[in-house]
This record gives sequence, C-alpha cells and structure tokens, in this order.
Amino acid sequence: MTLAAARTIAAARQALTELLRQGGIDSPDADARLLIAEALDIGRTELIINGDRAITPDQVKRIDAFAQRRLAHEPVARILGAKEFWGLPLQLSAATLVPRPDTETVVELALAMSRAAPHLDRRLRIADIGTGSGAILLALLSELPDAYGLGTDISAAALRTAKSNAARLGFATRADFVACDYTAALAGPFDLIVSNPPYVRSAEIIDLATEVREHDPHRALDGGTDGLDAYRALVPEAARLLAFQGALVVEVGHDQSGDIERLMVAAGLTLERPPRADLAGIRRAVAGRKLPP
Repeated sequence: MTLAAARTIAAARQALTELLRQGGIDSPDADARLLIAEALDIGRTELIINGDRAITPDQVKRIDAFAQRRLAHEPVARILGAKEFWGLPLQLSAATLVPRPDTETVVELALAMSRAAPHLDRRLRIADIGTGSGAILLALLSELPDAYGLGTDISAAALRTAKSNAARLGFATRADFVACDYTAALAGPFDLIVSNPPYVRSAEIIDLATEVREHDPHRALDGGTDGLDAYRALVPEAARLLAFQGALVVEVGHDQSGDIERLMVAAGLTLERPPRADLAGIRRAVAGRKLPP
C-alpha cells in the first residue's frame, strides 16, 4: 500500500515505514512512529493502540510532507522541532545543534567531578560555554538543585532557544544567558565549566552524515584545520575563570582526548580522572581540575 492510499493509522505507519526503508533511512519504523504521532498530534501509545482509527486526506498530506523532509535526510528532531536530552524535552532551532546521546557523557563526568570536590558553603556556580539549546547546562541544573548556571553563545538566536527551554523546564530563576564569544563576557569564578565546542576538522565536514552536514549550524561544527581551534581559546580562559577545586569538562572528537588533556595540563589543570567513553567506546568527555598552588 502506498502512503497516499492509507486510510488508517496502522496503514499509514506501515506505508511510511516501507517508504523510509526504501529511501535508505536507518531507522524507518522508529522514525515513522514519531512522524505520524506528530502529524496526527497524538501520543505514541495512542498511535499503537488505535491503529484502526481512520485518518483524513489532509492528515495523509501532512504525513507525506514529513516523509519528504525525512527522505531528504532532515533529522527527525528538526522536523519535530524538539529532542529529549537527559530526560528533558528540549526545543530546537536552526541555530542549535541537535543534542546527541554522546554528549550525556559530559553531564556524567561533570557530575562526578562536582560531587568529588570539597563541600561548598555557597551555591555551586556553573558556566556552559557555547550552550546552544542549553542541553548540558539544564541537565546539570536538573541534577544539582542548589546550583546556578550561566550559558554563553555567540548566537543570539541560540540563546533565545536556551532561555525558552530554561523557562519551560522551570529553571528560569537559576539560569541566565549572555551573548559572547566563548568566555569573553565572563568574570568568574566558577566551580564547574562545561562545553561542547566545535571540534570537526574543516576538511572532514564534507564527510559527515547529511543529517549533520546540511542541518546543524556550520560554526557549531567547524573546529579549524586540526579541530582544536576552540579548545586553544577555551581551555586557558576556563582555567583562569575556575575557582580552586573547580573543574572543566569538555566534549571532544574521536581522536582528540590526548590533545585536550595536554592543553589542560599546559593551562595548569590536573587530570584527576580518565576521559569518559561514550557507548561506542570513544573517549568523549575530558576533565581537568584547578587545584590550589
């Protein structure tokens, strides 16, 4: 059955799944469920238990419009305008990266570094450099109820998205956002600085998946000739802005952890823990601590 001929939810789901499979989409069934639920404005449970429910020609047209976007390799999260990260539903915009599960390793390592530090008799202060949608910062605030966070980004549009996410999730009084290049507008000190900076080598951007290359903001990807431009700017400044016993935690590319560790040591940070690997075994998050002299 073709999608145009579908008359029930189940038929539309079957037709869309096959269409996406033929189009070379890696997860056709999962994508079909998400897109049809969005097109019909229903929950995924309702999608499954009400498969015999009739759908209208207008609804079929909306499903088809989503299908054409996905067949052009636009990510499902872009089509939906939202992505879950650390259990938090985050709104996206053209100015923000789609948060990825790999980035949760930064949250995990940041929490471990924070909880291993001496107890503070004041509020924990967090800075998220290049915050984008606010994913890392808001995930940390959800786990650290007494913390205050500040997110920076060079993109005003990204900051509007992050601020909106903070408000929707109930963190408006605990998070602020400022437009600047990396740490340029910050004075510190901070107890925890986190970042997912651009780290793809310029020449390798063309080899990225279409979903990333054509839909994520270019300046959030391009790390320069060797992929390390952002770290050279960020690491020394972060080390300066950290309070004693504070930690810097950053996401890195698949072969960059050693280079970033060397930059941290050169900036006076101590490598207290090994890099945290993602589910593919890639050393994805690197941390350094600022110890008293």
